[in-house]
Amino acid sequence: MGIKAELRPASDRGHVDRGWLQSFHSFSFADYYDPDHMGFGPLRVINEDIIAPGSGFDVHGHRDMEIITYLLAGELTHKDSMGNGSTLHTGDVQRMSAGMGVQHSEFNHSSKEHCHLLQIWIQPNVVGVPASYEEKNFSAEEKRGHLRLIASPEGTDGSILIHQDARVYAALLDSSENIAYPLHDGRLVYLHLVRGKATVNGQRLVAGDALKISGGDALSIAQGAQAELLLFDLPAVW
Repeated sequence: MGIKAELRPASDRGHVDRGWLQSFHSFSFADYYDPDHMGFGPLRVINEDIIAPGSGFDVHGHRDMEIITYLLAGELTHKDSMGNGSTLHTGDVQRMSAGMGVQHSEFNHSSKEHCHLLQIWIQPNVVGVPASYEEKNFSAEEKRGHLRLIASPEGTDGSILIHQDARVYAALLDSSENIAYPLHDGRLVYLHLVRGKATVNGQRLVAGDALKISGGDALSIAQGAQAELLLFDLPAVW
C-alpha cells in the first residue's frame, strides 16, 4: 500500500493578530473556521503563538482535553486552579489534563523578549478524570538526529503522560542526519515542521508546513537545515 500524504502548507494556516499575540492555527480554532481542517484523528489543535513582552492569556477554563505546551523560545509563567505555578523555558514541555475542569493563565513577564511556543490539544480517550499537571525539559542533545519521545499514554522513556493512545516525538535534524519511522495499519501520522527545512519521503517542507499521513511502510526524514519537527503517531479510531 502506497503512502498517502496530504500537505498542510504553513501559508494556509489561520492567522490571528491581536497586537500582543501573533497566532497561526493549523486547525479550526476560535474565530478561525475551516471545515477541511477540523483536526486529524484525536489531534485537535496546533497553534503557533508568539506572545509579546508583558502580555499573556488571562485566567480561563478547559475541560476534558490534553493540553501540551512546547516552548521554543523565551519564558512563560503558568498558574492554575490546581495550585501549580512555574515558569517554562526553552525545551520545556508542559502537559495539563483538563479533565473535570481547570482554570489557568499563561503570561510572558519578560520586558524585552517574545515568547514563542506551540500549544497542542489532543482529545482524551477518557473523560471526567481529575485534572492534572506535568512538565519536563527535553534537551537539544536528546532530540539531535533522532525522534525523542516526549508524550505517551504510559510515560515511556521519561515522556510526559497523556490520556490517549497517541505518541508525540520531537527531533532536530541537520545536513546528513536522517530518520526512518515505520508506519502501521490503523494508525495516522501528523508531521509538523516547527522550523527550518527538511525533506519527508522526497517532499520538501519549510517551517510551519505539515503532512497528514496514512498508509505506507515508512517515513524517511532527511536533508534537514536547522530543522525542528514534531511527529504525532495517532489512532485512526479512538
